Amino acid sequence: MSTVLRDAWKTLVPDLDSRHGPLPPLLLALTVVTGLVDAFSYLVLGHVFVANMTGNVVFMAFSLAGAEGFSLMASLVSLASFVVGAVVGGRSANRFPHHRARLLLAATALEGVLVLAAYLSSELTADPPSTAARYLLIVLLGLAMGGQNAAARRLGVPDLTTTVLTQTITGIAADGRLAGGTASKTGTRALSAIAMFLGALAGGLLIHNSDPALPLLIAGLTLAAMVAVVAFQVRSTRPWIA
Repeated sequence: MSTVLRDAWKTLVPDLDSRHGPLPPLLLALTVVTGLVDAFSYLVLGHVFVANMTGNVVFMAFSLAGAEGFSLMASLVSLASFVVGAVVGGRSANRFPHHRARLLLAATALEGVLVLAAYLSSELTADPPSTAARYLLIVLLGLAMGGQNAAARRLGVPDLTTTVLTQTITGIAADGRLAGGTASKTGTRALSAIAMFLGALAGGLLIHNSDPALPLLIAGLTLAAMVAVVAFQVRSTRPWIA
């Protein structure tokens, strides 16, 4: 237990001169954003994810099989938007191949604009949204999540992918003490799962008890705060930058 807690603490309060510096808590914040955004997309826009593409592939299969409540077109639009966002995010990452702070700043700034645009669009449309408004929101959020994933992938912080939890949870079990491992990364992996859970929980509660668009506002403000934090690190020469 002490190993897990120590690992979790180092993830939340990292040494700024370590290999990844402040990136772990920042990526945890992005994981919370993912939970908020996917809660909105699934609960408000219908059975569609904008960050979890594994789910969308399965939903497309369900739709083709004739299952009710799933839209093949919505899942395809989400998948296509995500891919375009990942391409844009990849091109942005290639502009800063040796400067992770500038990469993260560009990625979070663009993502924040897209998420806040989705929030404003949601506020200006009827509840439930029309078909056109629904697809606009899927496109905006799919682009944002694709860009986020591309940036997180290029940043390369182990066990903090911001969206994919299957491998994370597998690592907790397969590398844990019950499996004969050292559980050396269990704290970090558990925090990633908890961050996703808390984001989705907060999103679900807000949607069912308040304004359905509030998860997007909170996600957008979180991204704005991240932009402010990362902007102060752009001129840093600490080891994690490169």
